[in-house]
Amino acid sequence: MSRAALLVLADGRFPAGGHAHSGGAEAAVRAGRITDAPSLEEFCRGRLHTGGAVTAALAAAAALDADPGELDRAADARTPSPALRAAARRLGRQLMRAARATWPHPELDALARRFPKGAHQPVVLGLAARAAGLGPEDAAYCSAYEGVSGPATAVVRLLSLDPFDATAVLARLAPEVDRVVQDAVDVARRAVSEGPDVLPARSAPLLETGAEAHATWPVRLFAS
Repeated sequence: MSRAALLVLADGRFPAGGHAHSGGAEAAVRAGRITDAPSLEEFCRGRLHTGGAVTAALAAAAALDADPGELDRAADARTPSPALRAAARRLGRQLMRAARATWPHPELDALARRFPKGAHQPVVLGLAARAAGLGPEDAAYCSAYEGVSGPATAVVRLLSLDPFDATAVLARLAPEVDRVVQDAVDVARRAVSEGPDVLPARSAPLLETGAEAHATWPVRLFAS
């Protein structure tokens, strides 16, 4: 297993399209729920323990060779917002392009044929991790970290927040990321034998409603 492959996959410069998405931060900034570093930290913490826990478990299960079709249906069922489902598939499609170019693999080719309009991003992420020779914990870490680093980076742009303060937020959240990842891997191992119904299904209503409102804005900095 190449640890350097994990750095490539988790790198914000990996051309998977995440830089164009704020993870709900743009809507939260407009609503006044994110105004500074402390409120950004609370936003990221909430996102990590709801949608972040769900996507980390999905990514870990995909890396463990759970059926990607079942996982994609499970992701759909856990994403009530049509806007977020569409964003997840767009991100999945972009990640698929990057992963196939970087780590060519028959499983990625098969998933691309099965979902020509894009599978959910965490499902693609799990298979990309497998193609790169990585394991379920690596896939879960990539997913969980992306779930908090994306909003933090977006808020630096949206509020001109000091990037040192944004990075400190991520550092303070690191122990919680560790716990979310461990839980994700544990439940993903169960999902391989018991099916995807055991995966977490945690809701974040403000993220869902914010995403629907954000999708209607005529002018916005981020795609979601």
